[in-house]
Amino acid sequence: MSWIFGMGGNTPETPNLENIDNVSDKKPSPPPSSSSGEAYKFDSSALERAAKAAKELEKSKHAKEALDLAKLQETTKQIEYQTKIKEYEIRLEQVRVEQKRVDAEERKKLLAEETKQHQLRSQYQDQLARKRYDDQLQQQRASNEENLRRQEESVAKQEAMKKATIEHEIEMKSKLDAKKSEAKALARAKAERENHDLTMEQLKLKASEHRQTVLESIKTAGSIFGSGANALLSDWDKTLMAAGGLSLLALGIYSAKGFTGVTAKYVESRLGKPSLVRETSRFSLLESVRHPILTFKELRTKKSSALKDVILPPKLESRLGDVAIATLNTKKNRGMYRNILMYGPPGTGKTLFAKKLAMHSGMDYAILTGGDVAPLGKDGVTEMHKVFDWATNSRKGLLLFVDEADAFLRKRSSELISENLRATLNAFLYRTGDQSNKFMLVLASNTPEQFDWAVNDRLDEMVEFGLPGKEERERLMMLYFDKYVLTPASQSKVKLNIEKFDYSALCKQMAEMTAGMSGREIAKLGVAWQAAGYTSEDGLLTKAMVISRCEDAIKQHKQKMEWMSEKEKNDSRYTRQNSIH
Repeated sequence: MSWIFGMGGNTPETPNLENIDNVSDKKPSPPPSSSSGEAYKFDSSALERAAKAAKELEKSKHAKEALDLAKLQETTKQIEYQTKIKEYEIRLEQVRVEQKRVDAEERKKLLAEETKQHQLRSQYQDQLARKRYDDQLQQQRASNEENLRRQEESVAKQEAMKKATIEHEIEMKSKLDAKKSEAKALARAKAERENHDLTMEQLKLKASEHRQTVLESIKTAGSIFGSGANALLSDWDKTLMAAGGLSLLALGIYSAKGFTGVTAKYVESRLGKPSLVRETSRFSLLESVRHPILTFKELRTKKSSALKDVILPPKLESRLGDVAIATLNTKKNRGMYRNILMYGPPGTGKTLFAKKLAMHSGMDYAILTGGDVAPLGKDGVTEMHKVFDWATNSRKGLLLFVDEADAFLRKRSSELISENLRATLNAFLYRTGDQSNKFMLVLASNTPEQFDWAVNDRLDEMVEFGLPGKEERERLMMLYFDKYVLTPASQSKVKLNIEKFDYSALCKQMAEMTAGMSGREIAKLGVAWQAAGYTSEDGLLTKAMVISRCEDAIKQHKQKMEWMSEKEKNDSRYTRQNSIH
């Protein structure tokens, strides 16, 4: 009975499972030796005590409860023993799994190490092969250099021998020429010594004949003039006829000279152009003879919009559109033209719009520059009148555009100007005092505050041209990229290719980068793109080249701004324009 042993002092011991993790590492203990007699001894006292305890338990009133309790304890111990056996098996399985994982990691490490060793072996073999190839190249290079050195030495020796031969020939030839010259000189000196007397006689004879000839010529001329004067003075009719003939001859010469001058002025006013006019679209017979192809192109030019290819802010475009419509209707109705002042920083489209306005209105245009007036000096008044006389003779009407007008239309009260320039300014004011239906005056200036008050009084409308904003710069970028890059690239005769990229996005990006730049600077940037494509080896214009030229233009613009003085910045209003845009 197991419960009896449980209540007694000598119950069988349960295996210790606390250190079950180390079970796999422990070896089984050897069985007890058969020679030991103590293992087979039987303890009878224990049975006696158990029997005694059983009797006492049977006599007790709680014998049944004790038996149930002993059974319950035995069942609990069996369950606990089974649980510990299961835990032992689980831990054994975990040990096996861990051992497999360790084995797998070891195999993985072994495989990685073998792969690494294989790679190192391959790299080493590759390095050896490269080194062998480099050694071969080095040996080949050294052999080639040695052969080249030998060839150069051979050529140098041949050149030295050839040079020495040529020098020897020249030296021998110079010695021979010197000997020949010396022999010729000796022979000439000997001949001159022998013929000295004969030569002196010939010179004396020639001098005597020349002197006699001159004396006879003087005597003959004197006798002729003397006889003629004597006959003229003795006969008064001949004297009067000679005087009348000379008078008529002088009158004819002076009359022809005056007529020629008048004719030249008429021809110049009708057919030629004044010297102050730099450029004109007016047809001229003399200019057509000088430049027939250019004249033919101008005659074929069709009427176009005044704002075509002119990129300006919307408000300014609207105002200039009204000016163009008013000018066109004025010409159709033969009304009086209005004088306009266009002012603002350089390169903002003033001259371009003036040309477009004249072509749109069907008028001729003529461009003057104020810097050409001052060098004329006292002839400035005459040339100024020639310009206005020439302008009033235009059959189509003339748009007279004066660029840099502030160069000679300065204030007479405060500016220090010469008398000749003052007289020229007075002539200009005289010819523009009244409205005209023959010509339209358009002035352009960067500093209009320097104008004389009388000049301002003759202006009917003032238009300010500012620097282009972001949207205008983007439109200008697209315009000049198409004009100088895309259009030439589409022609088969032009060697220009373009890398594939988003042109519109790039133009938008460059428009943000070029704040403060004028339209003229952006146009020059377009020419720079085209030049970059032409100068490349394969004629390919890449995106990096376009951005590089744009960055160079920005640096140049900043350098120009640094060079300007504070007065120039204030006069040209760059500071205000840059702060706005």
